[in-house]
Amino acid sequence: MERRVFCQAALLMLLQLAAGCSFEDGFLPDKPPAEQAKLPEPKNRSEGSKESDVPKEGNGLSQVAVVSTEDRTKGVEQCLEICGLDVYGKKVLIKPNFNTADPAPGSTHNDTLRALARWLQRYGAYQLTIIERSGPPLTKDVLQEKGIFELAEAQDMDIINIDDLPENDFVHFNREGFHWQEGFLIPRIITQGEALVQTCCLKTHAFGGIFTMALKLAVGLVPRRGYRYMSELHGSPHIRKMIAEINAAFTPELTVMDGVEAFVDGGPAVGTRKKANIFLASRDRVALDATGVAMLKKLGSNRAIMDLPVFAQEQIARAAELGLGAASPGEIELVPAEDENSRLCAAQLEEILHLS
Repeated sequence: MERRVFCQAALLMLLQLAAGCSFEDGFLPDKPPAEQAKLPEPKNRSEGSKESDVPKEGNGLSQVAVVSTEDRTKGVEQCLEICGLDVYGKKVLIKPNFNTADPAPGSTHNDTLRALARWLQRYGAYQLTIIERSGPPLTKDVLQEKGIFELAEAQDMDIINIDDLPENDFVHFNREGFHWQEGFLIPRIITQGEALVQTCCLKTHAFGGIFTMALKLAVGLVPRRGYRYMSELHGSPHIRKMIAEINAAFTPELTVMDGVEAFVDGGPAVGTRKKANIFLASRDRVALDATGVAMLKKLGSNRAIMDLPVFAQEQIARAAELGLGAASPGEIELVPAEDENSRLCAAQLEEILHLS
């Protein structure tokens, strides 16, 4: 790693001198100077499909990778290979689920985060930065307890603690018809960064969210100091719609869901556990959460999950209404890994999506 960093720095200096640029100019080469592996071609796509066909606003089919495994490294790698994510030469933000430091699925498993970072670096990510806000515990305490500072150093990653950002590093977002009284703030870098990759867990939520997966990750981008955003959110009868509305402020490149273990009741920190042995991933947060809810139904969950059709869940329905992703089961294509268990699981989830 030290030799790679030295070579990058040396080449960067030569390029800057040749171009008449200083380090203060913020000059960066178009591509990372270190030799990188070739990006794999997307797998298992429908005939005629290509990466740009994946919808951002609910038009056409939204593909969800399905990998049946209890090996977190394998799950992450196969999901990313199916999705064909291109991060070459990009600065990538990683948003995990570090609400608390509780063991997965209470929070993102360190092995999942590590596997995600290694894959992104292998395929050319120029710089990786973890961005997060925890709560109720302080973010720095959660990161410390989980060993994230050490993990980040070992993987050559930076960390942005949203608790520490000054006021001018946030942007205000609001839209007519939102259920937020005065809109909300999110970090400016989320709206201006080159790429955002998220990783979430598969679990229910006992405090109004019903479930906490890809869409609810966005709550960890809203600051808790200053205006009482979290009090407003958790005290509102529209909490699930408000969760969806935060997602209208930004678009991630991809979200990976770790479902090796799931909470089928309780959550988000602790709950009733079941082994699910699945990884899911998609560019479409709505399709991903819909597939995650279908997985909870497959496992057997609480009445708030079992008694409602997937697309009747308020988080999903509101996000679809806002044009953030798939609006019905017919707009989702499940793409399994090339093994029998993954194909069987995808078939079962597809049936649940269409029947529920």
